[in-house]
Amino acid sequence: MGGPLDPHLTARRWFLQQCGVGLGAMALQQLLGSPMSAAMAGALRNPLAPHHPHYAPRAKRVIFLFMAGAPSQLELFDNKSTLAQLDGTVPPDELVEGYRAAFISPKSRFLGPKFPFARHGECGAELSDRLPYLTQVVDEIAIVRSMVTDAFNHAPGQILMNTGAQQFGRPSIGAWTTYGLGSEADDLPGFVVFSSGTKGPSGGNSNWGSGFLPTTYQGVQFRGSGDPVLYLSNPPGVSRQLQRDSLDVIRQLNQIQLDRMRDPEIATRINSFEMAFRMQASAPELTDISTEPQHVLEMYGAEPGKPSFANNCLLARRLVEKGVRFVEMFHEAWDQHANLVNGVTNNCRDTDQAAAALILDLKQRGMLNDTLVIWGGEFGRTPMVQGAGGNGRDHHPNAFTMWLAGGGIRGGTTLGTTDDFGFNVVQDPVHVHDLHATILHLLGFDHTRLNYRFQGRDFRLTDVHGNIVQQLLA
Repeated sequence: MGGPLDPHLTARRWFLQQCGVGLGAMALQQLLGSPMSAAMAGALRNPLAPHHPHYAPRAKRVIFLFMAGAPSQLELFDNKSTLAQLDGTVPPDELVEGYRAAFISPKSRFLGPKFPFARHGECGAELSDRLPYLTQVVDEIAIVRSMVTDAFNHAPGQILMNTGAQQFGRPSIGAWTTYGLGSEADDLPGFVVFSSGTKGPSGGNSNWGSGFLPTTYQGVQFRGSGDPVLYLSNPPGVSRQLQRDSLDVIRQLNQIQLDRMRDPEIATRINSFEMAFRMQASAPELTDISTEPQHVLEMYGAEPGKPSFANNCLLARRLVEKGVRFVEMFHEAWDQHANLVNGVTNNCRDTDQAAAALILDLKQRGMLNDTLVIWGGEFGRTPMVQGAGGNGRDHHPNAFTMWLAGGGIRGGTTLGTTDDFGFNVVQDPVHVHDLHATILHLLGFDHTRLNYRFQGRDFRLTDVHGNIVQQLLA
C-alpha cells in the first residue's frame, strides 16, 4: 500500500506516463506514425475544416424551418372532403382500435377542416388559403403528406425529429452534418440556431446538441436582438488587443495538452475560443439586416431591430451565404389544442411569407440548387376534435405533412396519401428515419456509413433504420 510519496509507486507512474509502454500509448504512436497522422492532426487543429462526403452531394447546406408544436396538416396541406362531411360524428371502432392519444379519447368526434383549399402552380398541388405566399413557390417544393413518427408528445417528438431517437443525449442532425462536412465559414459557427414563436422548443437544447460527438459540432443559438450571442462584446476595460494576448497564452497552454493527450475536446476548446474572437468582428455586421435593400426586407416581411421569424429567415440566407453549413429555426407556436382557427391563421401570418421569400431569394441568388430547405414539425394533429368549443386538435403521430425544396429535391411533387379521415397513411409512408436518410443522401452521405463509435458501438443518425425516399429526388 504505497502512499503518495512512495518512491516505487512514483517511479511506476512516471514509467507508465512518460515512457510510452502502455497499450494505449503504443497504439497512439502507431497511429501517429501511419499515413493518416497528418489528417488526424489537421482534424485536431480545426475540427470544422471542410471534409469530403462519401460521394458528390446535391446539397451543400441545410436550412430547417422547424414548426415546433406541430402544425395541423388538415388545415394546411391534406384536404379531406370526407372528413368535412363526417364533422361531428364518432369515428368507426376499427379506425381507433388500440390508438393512444396524448389528451383526448379516441372516440372523440370528427372535426372537419376549417379552411378552404385550392390547386396551385403547374403541379396542381392543393394548399389551404392560409398559405397564400407558399402557393407562389409551390412548383419549387415537394410536399410529403405521408410522414409518420413514433412519438406523440412534444419533447420526445422534437428530439426524435432532430436526433433520430426519443432519448436525450444523441447528436442532432445539424451536429451530424457539421461532423461529416465541416464548415465553410471561418468566422462563424458551422451550425446556428434561432428561436421565435411564443416560447422555446419543448425539447430544449437537445434539439441542437452534439450528444457524444465533440461539442464543436453542436448548434450555437443566435438571439433576435442585441448581441447575436451572449457575451459577444468585451466588458469595459478589456481591449481587443488585451483579449488577443490572453487568448494566445491560453491557446499555447491548451496546445501543450493537445499535443500530449490528442483529446478532441481540447481541440474543440481551442477552436471555440478562436471562433468566438473572430465572431466579435463578423457576427454583429452579419446580423444587421438594416443593410439589406428595402425590397428584400419587404419580400420577407422583415423589420430590423424587431425579432421575428421573418428576420430569422433573412438571417439564415445571410449565414449560408457566408458558409454556415446548417441553420435551424424553431417557431414554437403550433400547439393548437384549442383556438385552432385563430392559432393557425396567426402562425401562417407570421411564417408563410418569410418561408416563401427564403425560397425565392435563394433561387434568385443561384443558391437554391445546393441549399436544402425543410419545413415541418414533430408530428401532426388528430382528425378528432379536442375541447368543448369544437376548435382544437390533439397530437397525432400516424400521419402529418412536411415539405422540402432545393438541394436535389424534385419540385412540384406531392408524395403520399392518407385515408379519407386523414388518420393513417395508406400510400408511400415516410418515417422520420427515412427523412434523415434522404437528407444525408442529398448531402453526399451513405447514412449507414456516417457513424461514430461510442461506448463500444457504432452509432449513426438513422440507428438501424432508414430508407432513401427516391420519389423526392430530382
